[in-house]
Amino acid sequence: MSIRVVVADDQELVRSGFSMILEAQPDIEVVAEAGDGVEAVAAVQRHTPDVLLLDIRMPRMDGLEAARLVCAQSGCRVVMLTTFDLDEYVYEALYAGASGFLLKDVLRDDLVHAVRVVAAGDSLLAPSVTRRLVADIIQRRRAEASTPPPSTVRLDVLTAREEETLRLLARGLSNAEIATTLFVSEHTVKTHVSNVLGKLGLRDRVQAVIRAYESGLVTPGSN
Repeated sequence: MSIRVVVADDQELVRSGFSMILEAQPDIEVVAEAGDGVEAVAAVQRHTPDVLLLDIRMPRMDGLEAARLVCAQSGCRVVMLTTFDLDEYVYEALYAGASGFLLKDVLRDDLVHAVRVVAAGDSLLAPSVTRRLVADIIQRRRAEASTPPPSTVRLDVLTAREEETLRLLARGLSNAEIATTLFVSEHTVKTHVSNVLGKLGLRDRVQAVIRAYESGLVTPGSN
């Protein structure tokens, strides 16, 4: 069964280029294109795709607002695309519910890989984006160090094994690597990850990583 994708970008050449790359894959089908956020939201409602490739800067409705609506109204996974590697966009996009964030100079194979990974229910960030995201979270935490952490970052609903799974997720380990570290099966890891997301009310692994840093469970450079 093909991965159904909507491509939204206000630049026709960019939009067509991404569509051609994806359409060349035997397991991916581009079901619609959109030139702005309004069209993107309408296309998702009409075609119920698995993945929405969404530019951030677009007329009428920008990608951030479109991502919020799509993530709130459907199960469609969102991958944000932008030429601007800026912290505020990364943070806002992820909190809007995006499962991936890539720069527009992404390599062809990496774009295809991102769509497949996100469609499978996982999350994906460009390495530079991950570094900026973590740095931004730590800066915010330091600025608010004198304020008790809000209840939204409490982890006491997790079991010890679930908390350890979250810690390893935040370090960037895959399910297979977590399984090896904890001496359990990948199926057990998937169960732990699912429990972490459910108990903390999170959409995906990206938001789990954010929560781990916000709560202080992990810090940059921790092992």
